[in-house]
Amino acid sequence: MPEGIIIKGIGGFYYVETADDIYECKARGVFRKEKITPLVGDRVNITINQNAENTIDKILPRKNFLVRPPVANIDLLFIVSSAVNPKINPLVLDRIIAIAEYKKIEPIIIFTKIDLSDDYLQFESIYSNAGFKTVSCNNLNGDGTQVILEILKGKISAFTGNTGVGKSSLLNAIMPNLDLATGETSKKLGRGKHTTRHCELFKVCGGYVADTPGFSAIDIEASEKILKDDLPFCFREFLPYIDECKFSTNCSHINDKGCAVVKALNDGKISKSRHDSYVHMYNDVKDIKKWELK
Repeated sequence: MPEGIIIKGIGGFYYVETADDIYECKARGVFRKEKITPLVGDRVNITINQNAENTIDKILPRKNFLVRPPVANIDLLFIVSSAVNPKINPLVLDRIIAIAEYKKIEPIIIFTKIDLSDDYLQFESIYSNAGFKTVSCNNLNGDGTQVILEILKGKISAFTGNTGVGKSSLLNAIMPNLDLATGETSKKLGRGKHTTRHCELFKVCGGYVADTPGFSAIDIEASEKILKDDLPFCFREFLPYIDECKFSTNCSHINDKGCAVVKALNDGKISKSRHDSYVHMYNDVKDIKKWELK
């Protein structure tokens, strides 16, 4: 059976790109019985029928998936924040980074509108020191675009950012054929405010970029939760210290006696803003039990 990737799904039809063509397919009924929904980004095996519908027969193992937007096998999540209007919100940024880490998606931090303010520089330093790739972009002259294009090569990527951060301008610079209008509405796909929204993959630099309308921090936060026991492992700068805590099995890494993470914070090895975000997120989920999420 030919193998391919689902690049679009709409109205019960899935468009699968194989090595030689794109095929319109329907999912076999067994997926519905097993309550499995094929997602954009899924690697699948299909059957090509001459006188009947083509079918998706098998969904290959996923390395990750997001609920909103419904997309699978993402390699990179570009998290777009603006230097000004709106200002960078470190808590929102850290929430999205943590979810990406939890899902085994590499977060890339992008700062836009750098021609309007240099306030982003402190955050660029914080996230670079924490071990993240950061890119500063000037949408007026295109600075930073080439760096992003290099990172995109051969990967499946998605972009997220709240209204006003310049995500549309950035995506237009990277993918002019997408033709995104203000408010993330794609003319190419014919979507307006009241039309059906769906995710679609577009080929860019030998990889794919997901066009995900309405994909904001709010979407991700509303659909993904990280329990308190998993949360410390979603802050990568904590990792060298977690096993050094005096009570490592039940240390909250907030103000516990003998906590190596807190010591690293006090020694300036972990930024205060990142730890503040961790504490805020920990307090949000500390009373949630695993069974409550099922």
